[in-house]
Amino acid sequence: MDQRMKTHGDFGWCDLLTEDPGKARDFYTEVIGWNTEIVDIGKGPYTVMKIGDRPVAGMMAKPAEAAQAPTMWTCYVTVDDVDARAAKAAAAGGAVIVAPTDIPSVGRMAVIQDPTGGAIGIITYAGGDG
Repeated sequence: MDQRMKTHGDFGWCDLLTEDPGKARDFYTEVIGWNTEIVDIGKGPYTVMKIGDRPVAGMMAKPAEAAQAPTMWTCYVTVDDVDARAAKAAAAGGAVIVAPTDIPSVGRMAVIQDPTGGAIGIITYAGGDG
């Protein structure tokens, strides 16, 4: 596991939710030079973007519950305890946009929003030190 995925407060991952993952994949492989691997995460195909063999980001089709959301990147900050940090966000005047959710073989994630409207993902990786 990459050190950035273990360190509390460090950015560990970014996801793109899009209406056209194939078109986005083609764009990023041409422009940035990422190679890709398509995996099944239980909610349909998920494209992992890589530099060589190292995963750096991912993308998937927007799920039905996010159909009205714009196509956008979400970056995730590694935290020690997703549930506790989501509760702190709400208590500090923010909001929990996506409740803490398990991602099989990855960890547990949530999306929070600060009082000014900025949204960010938080994640605790399985087997990570957080």
